[in-house]
Amino acid sequence: MNTPPSPSEARSADGPPVLVGALAPLTRPGWVEAGRHLLAGLDLAVREVNDAGGIDGRPLELVVRDTAADPERASAAVAELADLGVAAVVGEYHSVVARAAATRADALGVPFLCSSAVLDALTEEPTEWVARLSPVQSRGWRSYADFLLATGRHRVAVATQPSVYWAAGARVLRERLASRGGTVVELDATALDPGALCDALADHGATALLLLVGSPEPAVPIVRAVRGDRRLADLLVGAPAGQPEFPGWAAALGADGAGIPFLRYLPEDPGPLGERVGKELRERLGEAPSFVAFEGWDTITVLAEVLRSHGTDRAVVAGAWPHVAVEGTRGPIRFSRTPGVDVWQWAWAPVRIVDRDPADPARFRVLHTG
Repeated sequence: MNTPPSPSEARSADGPPVLVGALAPLTRPGWVEAGRHLLAGLDLAVREVNDAGGIDGRPLELVVRDTAADPERASAAVAELADLGVAAVVGEYHSVVARAAATRADALGVPFLCSSAVLDALTEEPTEWVARLSPVQSRGWRSYADFLLATGRHRVAVATQPSVYWAAGARVLRERLASRGGTVVELDATALDPGALCDALADHGATALLLLVGSPEPAVPIVRAVRGDRRLADLLVGAPAGQPEFPGWAAALGADGAGIPFLRYLPEDPGPLGERVGKELRERLGEAPSFVAFEGWDTITVLAEVLRSHGTDRAVVAGAWPHVAVEGTRGPIRFSRTPGVDVWQWAWAPVRIVDRDPADPARFRVLHTG
């Protein structure tokens, strides 16, 4: 799977398909741009698997369900997919949605390979049924706190909305910063309009504002207000959840959207496989692929190897997570048990803090490696 088959090597997959359920936010209020990139990666990898002969001659077929960022909808989708006979469920971007999907998959005995959601507590109890490719939130957000401290930003404000995900992120930041003399003040973005938020930032003497809010609303109006407030000219605006990763961010904010550091789960040097897949994803999407698209491709590549090597029985698939050894677009993928995480976890996914270069917002600068 590291290189596409040549025409002479390609084998057409036929026979009854191996069904794989795929969850992604494809309509609002879900982060549609992320869902589109995730699905592009999943689709591209499925095509390559089938061009190479499928799963023992059987084609791999995605059965896609739109979660629309709704945990109940995702849970119901997992149950529906289980009834349809899928060998496994993959995908999802939103952490609270993935948590609902993982919980239902565990209860029903359906393997779930989570592509992009980072919330540490993906399930409430240890499970053998769930594995995850994206790095855990605590790892990435601790790295982000270290970056803030290294740049002299000790008085940090977070604009936040009610969410388990945002609350978990704020807690990681607060604990990491407090251990090194930093402080975090939370500003409720649902109660404060952008102008009032700017007033609060000025009053607190904050040196950084982190956007723990949805995109484009209210993140984009907040950035515009801060960028236009002379009192906040020296304020660092950050977005650890990755809002600036997608082209829509640059389109909405232009130059105002540059210079905003965020977490990106791609290596600095993608290597030949990453280069090749990235080129094909760009052609498919019509724009630069995000790290989420690469997560989608890696997800299917891992699952296909499991299905080829171990078969399509659900219990056997789940039992194979600790035996995975696959070359992904972002490095060798293996799952292990990580302290504090109750699912099988790829522990070494790359973590970088980058921003869009103010001199060229289409270019990403690496600021810190976690």
